[in-house]
Amino acid sequence: MKFNPKKMSFGRHETFPLRYSWLTKAYQEVANDSAVFDADDATVRLGVGKNMVNAIRYWAQATQIIEKTETGYQPTQLGDFIFDENEGVDPYLEDEATIWLLHWHMASNPEQATCAYWMFNRYHKPEFTSEQAIDSLVDFVRQNSTTKPSKNTLKNDVAVALRMYSDTRPKAKQFSDEFLDTPFASIKLLSLLPDNKTYKVQVGDHGHLSIEVLAYAVASLFNATGEKALAIEDLMYGKNDYPAPGAVFCLTESAFLYKLEKLEQRKDTPFRFRETAGVRVLFRTSDAQLEPMSYLRRYYKQSNFIEAAA
Repeated sequence: MKFNPKKMSFGRHETFPLRYSWLTKAYQEVANDSAVFDADDATVRLGVGKNMVNAIRYWAQATQIIEKTETGYQPTQLGDFIFDENEGVDPYLEDEATIWLLHWHMASNPEQATCAYWMFNRYHKPEFTSEQAIDSLVDFVRQNSTTKPSKNTLKNDVAVALRMYSDTRPKAKQFSDEFLDTPFASIKLLSLLPDNKTYKVQVGDHGHLSIEVLAYAVASLFNATGEKALAIEDLMYGKNDYPAPGAVFCLTESAFLYKLEKLEQRKDTPFRFRETAGVRVLFRTSDAQLEPMSYLRRYYKQSNFIEAAA
């Protein structure tokens, strides 16, 4: 979760944006065979070309639903929770909360999804062109890494990110509509302005972002930092190379505070607000390791109940 300048990753998606079906497919195949991505018939089993096999593997790692092992790959706890054939809560990504959850896992994964981490945690321009974003990412890498990927590689990473998070339709003929069938476009964090070259970050209240997913992100950050209290400003904008839930979810300060206050009001919450030296902080009341998954279990249990009752 913490950014490590010695561990960055660029260009591993083969210029293919994530598609809806790929994560389900990656999970199912890895659950059946940990070595599927290295199998001679991987293209047949996954039903795609060789470059897309690499892309599927990359996006499954970037969203943290699978992880590498000594013998291949295995599902993570998150992967099992979402995609398990019998008990998975949303194996076909039908609930928007799952998209927000996967977005958090990618934007808080600087080692394998450096561009997404940078875009939502480090690049704070409200409006920008692709050229400006590319130049800024080049500067970020130059200042933080001894390994220098080519500018063309970084250009491709920015282009893929912009296609995934906005409804932009690329002009190049080699891209068909199927490349735009990406889940992250549904949460509408980026939009292309009428000049067809400027992107706008859709900072807002995002009422469709569930408090449970935000709580999951906040609890995960507390566990990662080991801190007893985190300043609201740090949760909103980041500190010490950790991701910031407020920035990742593109929330306004008032919307972020509102959601945190709603979380604090719950009877069983381990979080409380405090003032420390004039700084408002979110304090955890327990010294024990927090359980972020408990928020997700609660959300999907409620969601399933509502669907069943409808």
